[in-house]
Amino acid sequence: MEITTLVENSQGEHTGLVVEHGLSFLIESETTSILFDTGQSDAFIKNAQKLQKELSRVEHVVLSHGHYDHSGGFRSFVGHAGAGSFKLWTGEGFFTPKYGKFNSSYQYLGNDFDVAFVADHGIEHKTVTGVKEIARGVHLVTDFARIHRDETIHPRFVLKEEGEWRADSFDDELLLVVESAKGLVVVVGCSHPGILNMLDTVIAHFKRPIYALVGGTHLVEADHERAERTIAAFSERGIEVLGISHCSGVSAIEMSVAHSDHHYYNHTGSSLPL
Repeated sequence: MEITTLVENSQGEHTGLVVEHGLSFLIESETTSILFDTGQSDAFIKNAQKLQKELSRVEHVVLSHGHYDHSGGFRSFVGHAGAGSFKLWTGEGFFTPKYGKFNSSYQYLGNDFDVAFVADHGIEHKTVTGVKEIARGVHLVTDFARIHRDETIHPRFVLKEEGEWRADSFDDELLLVVESAKGLVVVVGCSHPGILNMLDTVIAHFKRPIYALVGGTHLVEADHERAERTIAAFSERGIEVLGISHCSGVSAIEMSVAHSDHHYYNHTGSSLPL
């Protein structure tokens, strides 16, 4: 199995790849191909072609949560792959409009497609609650226990539901778990519910150690002390490989790769073979 970062905020060795604020992973095995998030545009499709990755094999599209930088390329993927060729997986509440509140103003941060678009294109859509195995040894997890008090969601994130504003608790967010011989491999989008809340939910359910963690940990808004504690907590949980990126923030990423031959800066174009 191999996990390839099709798009991310930062440029890697391959300077011909498109970089954008967003995240998209391709997870490939001998038996299945899974697209986890689609960035904010069709950049991941262009990058896949340059990396000689075949998106026509994708059987499952997983969207980690309803923010534009994780779902914005979905329309392009539908046009590229064609309807009926894959299943779409989201968490409950994925289509509730998401906004950022800045003083008296609001900025839309949500998806550019809705339930009608999915239905009109004949896409098989599944909503995940709890834990769901979508392919052999590949699981989606949501409904995270909120046990770490310092993992709070910034109050600027809000939802608009039936004309009313309310705090966004990101109940729609989900992660992906791959079972490997070395342990669990966890793929995350933005980790708004709290990365340690999410990892500890995984550990409690699977009763197996986490070998690798890749994706966005949303430590960009954490102060230095909390970021330091979180990176240390990864080691305490036995995580051997870290490939954090996107909303993790430069400081936390640099902290994670310091003094390690196994952790890596998960640039656009990075691949993790398992």
